[in-house]
Amino acid sequence: MIDLKGKVAVVFGLANKRSIAWAICQKLSEAGATLAICYQNERLQRDADALAAELAGAKTFQCDVASDTDIDSVFAQLKDAYGKLDILVHSIGFAPNIKNTVLQTAREDFRVAHDISAYSLIALSRAAAPLMPEGSSILTLTYYGSEKVFPNYNIMGVAKAALEASVRYLASDLGAQKIRVNAISAGPIKTLAARGIGDFTKILNAVEDRAPLHRNVDALEVGNTALFLASDLASGITGEIMFVDCGYNTVGL
Repeated sequence: MIDLKGKVAVVFGLANKRSIAWAICQKLSEAGATLAICYQNERLQRDADALAAELAGAKTFQCDVASDTDIDSVFAQLKDAYGKLDILVHSIGFAPNIKNTVLQTAREDFRVAHDISAYSLIALSRAAAPLMPEGSSILTLTYYGSEKVFPNYNIMGVAKAALEASVRYLASDLGAQKIRVNAISAGPIKTLAARGIGDFTKILNAVEDRAPLHRNVDALEVGNTALFLASDLASGITGEIMFVDCGYNTVGL
């Protein structure tokens, strides 16, 4: 039984009950962690508040990760509220016009995709690090489309590759402070973000057909892995991309 009592976890990227971030919040809360849930804007506040109400002691904070001012503000609020942060969860990804092929990706769309999906991890880690004691954990969410071409994933695959490289470099940068940085590469899950990927059902069907476990992963299984990586049981793991995809990434033909 993993015990996170006395730990504070801040989670970015919670959209609704189908979010992987919500599954992670549930698992961290069940283990005793105090949750700070960050939502992007006022439009998402009601859903964030409603979900936070289901978790003991959870609070919500507004932060648009595209704004350095917002990031500075929210971490000042987190410092005042908690004094420290033990766990940072980055579950954020966005690419405008994702239906365009990589070849047809506009310069501005490339910039936005990398800013929101990859640079935001760097910005949040930099802001969080001064509040994180030794043994703290930073987690992000990625996808196998960073390594292999998936239909209609397009520029998001390029951005996720940048995110995964950032995990390794951040792990190196923060290792001296004994802060670990890892990523979970989750299999396809029917989230709000996934709805923007054309023919997403075909990806789900392919995984079910070819993965060793012959099924798709459940969000709570990703939450369990996040719980492990956030705990002292994973004290020797950093800079890693951990697959939770029913083994799909291991299969060729």
